[in-house]
Amino acid sequence: MISQLSLKKRVVFALSVFLLIGQPLSAKKYKLSGVVVGTDGEPIKKAQVSIVVDGKTKKEKTNRKGIFKFKRIPEGEYTINVSHEEQGMADLPVILTGDKDVGEIPLSAKSAPVTVATKTEVEPKETKPEDTMVPKTKSAAGGASSDFILNELNFEIKKLTAEFKHLSREMDDLKALSKMWINPLTIYSKEIILKNGSTVFGKIVYQDDKSLKLETLVGYLIIERDQVVRIIDNVVTEDQQEYVPEQIRESYAPPPMPKLTVPKYTSHDVSAREAGQKFSANCVLTGNIAENKDSQGNVLFKGEIKNIGGRRADFVKVDFVFRKNWSGETRTLTTFVKGSYNTFESGIVSDASLLPGAMGQFDLYVPQDFGSFIGYSYVIDWEEYQ
Repeated sequence: MISQLSLKKRVVFALSVFLLIGQPLSAKKYKLSGVVVGTDGEPIKKAQVSIVVDGKTKKEKTNRKGIFKFKRIPEGEYTINVSHEEQGMADLPVILTGDKDVGEIPLSAKSAPVTVATKTEVEPKETKPEDTMVPKTKSAAGGASSDFILNELNFEIKKLTAEFKHLSREMDDLKALSKMWINPLTIYSKEIILKNGSTVFGKIVYQDDKSLKLETLVGYLIIERDQVVRIIDNVVTEDQQEYVPEQIRESYAPPPMPKLTVPKYTSHDVSAREAGQKFSANCVLTGNIAENKDSQGNVLFKGEIKNIGGRRADFVKVDFVFRKNWSGETRTLTTFVKGSYNTFESGIVSDASLLPGAMGQFDLYVPQDFGSFIGYSYVIDWEEYQ
């Protein structure tokens, strides 16, 4: 009986000794941590951190403070791979012999990963013959695995796709802006030509007898009315061809716009009319001459004439002198005022007469085949009969 008890004790003791001796033989596992920062030194959250352990890739995400932690990592040599969609990537080789904090890992915006040297130095170990052997796998040597390479390639593809979409949107915006600047009539229908030869495209938001307030592509402008030569109201349709401003239609650079002819009266002497306005007709333009252009390029001029003199004006007409180019070529078109009817002694009947104080409208249709012109002047003419 005593011998059986002593035998059991010996067996239990042997097992205890075996467990105590065998426990140190199992590999110890440690913690590995660090902080991922950007080029400005600020912590980077949601950065992808990976490490290859025994041929398998372990991945972690950094928290709001840029901290990552790996647990239960065996002792050995590893490479910490860090990547972020916007900040870039970096590689950090480490030798793990215990719980270790590698400190800050800065990312680089360059496509190639940046290798960061560890801050802590490891005491040299005695070299053994087996240590000089070439590792059988890349994972054993701390290199990148195929899974990590695929993940990096997928990340690069996603990054390039996002950049391509962003550039495509910017290109579309630039095309829209260039179209708007080339053809401002897509937004504004008013084309105001000034005496200095410049053209302003915009919308008239206010006007009086002294000035105009315009809404344009560059903001609000106030223009003196006496500086305005023409106001063109362009009718824009969807199928209208691309509009080219008049000042750049010629193949050469035009000189400054010459001063247009001041309206004058040809039927009678001006000094004589001023001396006896009460006893003669005097036809003047009231308001502005409206200029409208349709989608086919036809131009319609409209205006109103008033007889402010003391006699009837007959055959009241407006002669338009169009300047075709900068070399001085001109063409003249004439339109009669729609006034009251009058029968003369010769039997001729006319509707172009204006009684004292009466007003009459006129319109001039300029077809598209008339060609382009850079400016015009007008002359009001009439006759006086008993």
